[in-house]
Amino acid sequence: MSAVKFIKENKEIIVAQGANLREKAVQNQIDIYTFKGKLMNCGGYGQCGMCVVEIAEGMENLSPRTDFENRKLAKKPANYRLACQTLVNGIACVNTKP
Repeated sequence: MSAVKFIKENKEIIVAQGANLREKAVQNQIDIYTFKGKLMNCGGYGQCGMCVVEIAEGMENLSPRTDFENRKLAKKPANYRLACQTLVNGIACVNTKP
């Protein structure tokens, strides 16, 4: 089991190894989308790039960036991820809507 702390929400959730970050956030009522993202998100299929989060700590405990993330987040800091493409393998701290 792993833990993910959502900093702005002051909420920590326990997840299984390899859990999808977006799925677990949605299941735990953590709002990861901006207003535009709420209207236009793809539902976690890795096509829209609207579920951007900032990894404050624990980047080494997450799956590597996918090719889609590298393209979509090319001008963003290295610690920005798409929640739908991120698998959790350890403890991490996340900032939503960076």
